[in-house]
Amino acid sequence: MTEKTYLVTGGAGFIGSAVVRELIKQGNTKVVNVDKLTYAGNLESLTEVENSPNYVFEKADICDATAMAKLFSQYQPTAVMHLAAESHVDRSIDGPAEFIQTNIVGTYTLLEAARSYWSELPESQQQAFRFHHISTDEVYGDLHGTNDLFTETTSYAPSSPYSASKASSDHLVRAWQRTFGLPTVVTNCSNNYGPYHFPEKLIPLVIINALEGKPLPVYGDGQQIRDWLFVEDHARALIKVVSEGEVGETYNIGGHNEQTNLSVVEGICDILDELVPANTPRRELITFVKDRPGHDVRYAIDASKIERELGWTPAETFDTGLRKTVEWYLNNKDWWQRVRDGSYQGERLGAGA
Repeated sequence: MTEKTYLVTGGAGFIGSAVVRELIKQGNTKVVNVDKLTYAGNLESLTEVENSPNYVFEKADICDATAMAKLFSQYQPTAVMHLAAESHVDRSIDGPAEFIQTNIVGTYTLLEAARSYWSELPESQQQAFRFHHISTDEVYGDLHGTNDLFTETTSYAPSSPYSASKASSDHLVRAWQRTFGLPTVVTNCSNNYGPYHFPEKLIPLVIINALEGKPLPVYGDGQQIRDWLFVEDHARALIKVVSEGEVGETYNIGGHNEQTNLSVVEGICDILDELVPANTPRRELITFVKDRPGHDVRYAIDASKIERELGWTPAETFDTGLRKTVEWYLNNKDWWQRVRDGSYQGERLGAGA
């Protein structure tokens, strides 16, 4: 089997680093990690693969057309896995410009670099090439008041600047496939969680605050519902799609794990009370705070298509995945303490914070 070369954008981020680690683990692949190392990019998430002869890191910005063209020419990738994105809703409310630039302009720039490179390939290599765009279920909007699930044909109705920017990038990718023939696939996933998660997000923030006896902020009444996906399950799904997915198709990836935000926080408290007992139950640290503007109430994904067509199902339930995540944070304090020693100090980012 010919060795494949994957160009992974955002490979130092949370999901991207999980993809890079999984690709190297599966073998017979070369991985080029392209990341500009914003606040959420962390090469320490890749220490287990950094010395692999099949791994290389390139610090570059996807908005830099010259840099992207050079990387395609230098590494001749057989597939692009595009994960580089600004991804935090609260921060997008405070400062949308960065999200427009990275998620829309950056995706356009990368598409054009890929199209230029792809158009010069021999026909057999053109047919084998894939541009895999990794997106979010937030592009579909809000399922509040229904028992419906997001499917691949659900209409787009993004609520936040973040989700609007991702919706736009999804449309660009599909347009480049339809208009120019670039072989693309798109995936939309539910909320990810697991090891190496930057501590601005709900689960790691709650774990760390609870360990430190700090308040556990929960938006509104905490009854917002999310479908949770263990990041290593997601990485395996993404590799499945880029390897076996059909050009022009969209695949929704979810964990079949609908939970209210409050139940997630309570679950973390209970696991920590079991593993690291404190003087008082950690549920007493839960603090309800002003809700996020335009906060979607419910997301839930129908992941039957990827199961039916590609044979992927998540290996973790929410209970097993959450326990693994809490244990990872307990066993890797050096990682998250170094993250917090930098520019991020454990505050809720965005929404006026």
